Amino acid sequence: MSTTLILILVVAGAYLAAHVAFGWLARRFDVISGAEYVLLGVLLGPEVSGLISSSVVGSFAPILTLALGWIGAVVGAQFYLPVLSRIPIIDFRVAFLEATLALGLVSAAMTGVFMWLFGLTLAQAVFPSIAMGAVATVSAPSGIALTLRRLGRRAPVARQLEVATAIDALVAIVAFGLLLAIGHAEPEAAVRAPTPTEWAVIGISIGLVGGALFHLFLGGEQEVDRLFIGLAGAIILASGAAAYLRLSPLFPAMLIGFILINTSANRDAVKEVLGKVERPLYFVLLIFAGAAWEWGGWLWAVPVVIFLIARMLAKVVGGGVAAVLTQSTSRLGLGWGRALFGQGALAIAIGLNYQIVGDLPFSGIVFTAAVVSVLLTDFGSARWVNSVLGPWLRRRPRIGRPEPAPLPTEEEA
Repeated sequence: MSTTLILILVVAGAYLAAHVAFGWLARRFDVISGAEYVLLGVLLGPEVSGLISSSVVGSFAPILTLALGWIGAVVGAQFYLPVLSRIPIIDFRVAFLEATLALGLVSAAMTGVFMWLFGLTLAQAVFPSIAMGAVATVSAPSGIALTLRRLGRRAPVARQLEVATAIDALVAIVAFGLLLAIGHAEPEAAVRAPTPTEWAVIGISIGLVGGALFHLFLGGEQEVDRLFIGLAGAIILASGAAAYLRLSPLFPAMLIGFILINTSANRDAVKEVLGKVERPLYFVLLIFAGAAWEWGGWLWAVPVVIFLIARMLAKVVGGGVAAVLTQSTSRLGLGWGRALFGQGALAIAIGLNYQIVGDLPFSGIVFTAAVVSVLLTDFGSARWVNSVLGPWLRRRPRIGRPEPAPLPTEEEA
């Protein structure tokens, strides 16, 4: 079967899965669309039906690299400085504490698991453990957005959840990008291999150059078509260069998204272009990520199950500790981290990026943990958010106490 025909079948299957099989389920039970595409990819992949073989998945590596870069750019575009400057600093303090605690707790737990289960040294176990920590840090904004649309933003914790998902994505991408830079293999033909610091600087430079080129040529462009061409070119350049150098496309592409959203004269058009292209690339990424998954035996089940438990505990503990340290328990409560259980496409992107780099330790386990976590958490994401926001919304507001302000919009900024 030709590659083109397979791609057509995959796209058609994705469309049917979204609009027929899961459409009613999403409306009836508040299921967030996304995890079903991973499941579809698993069913089409070599582990189940074999319709999409491993060689076919490999032939679509350039598209997957572009999808990784595009997701990174979407994350970077969330950080529009005039809007961020109007958010209380306490929200950022809580979010950074929660994200770093989740990253550290899961990384530490998985380091112990790898050392115990596979007899590794500390140095050998840290690398895949931090990758799993980066995956665990990610929280899906889709469940939060759906619940806020239904219940409103009156709950004090609502704004904190929106800030936390953005900071979780930032911390996860930066940690993962630095991890690949630190653990970069030395090029065989190099006279002197770059140091980890130099690899990190190279990754940052790719993003800065891509963002600068976009601003130089299309910073004041108003036509959507030309913006799309220029934006796609910048992301393709950055993600391709990063992938060629065995770095993460997510990191430099995130810098491009941050630069263009803060320097472009037509931010609304840029966000429109990013949003329109993100969805089809998002579906393709999830489907082929599911198809790329391979089961390595029941021994993998132990670290994956422990990862799932450690992540949920880390989100609850990290959120509670962050609230206590910032004296925000009256505003947020101790269990607000439950609303961050959902994972989303970025978790899959980090796991897939770790696997396709090649020659990284325990890449199959890291990717399997990401896939299983998304499959198990995204279907209940909106319900977990509702369990946190619901009690706040059912409380009768005190007389004379103002409602917490929603996140400022770009127009207000």
